[in-house]
Amino acid sequence: MRTAEAELRRLLEANELTLGMYVRVHGDHLIVGRKEPMGANGALEDDDRVRFTQLPRGRYGLSVKRHTGRWEKTPFTGSIRETVDAVCAFMQHLVAPYR
Repeated sequence: MRTAEAELRRLLEANELTLGMYVRVHGDHLIVGRKEPMGANGALEDDDRVRFTQLPRGRYGLSVKRHTGRWEKTPFTGSIRETVDAVCAFMQHLVAPYR
């Protein structure tokens, strides 16, 4: 998982759209998000956006965080690179900063 985490970080940092996003490991998941001002005081808090779930044979499934706080699976699966490409192609609105 550490190798996949490092590759995901590298791919996110290489793309202007995903630059500055964090990656954290939670079990078989790599969770990606941004620090955003939240609440009345505007303090920066983690705002999870997408989740890469480890599947067999080095593949990953992609899920998005709903407004309810639940994760919803998408039909996108593939290597880390392929799933990052799907995020950048189809989910720009989910990974862009709120500013």
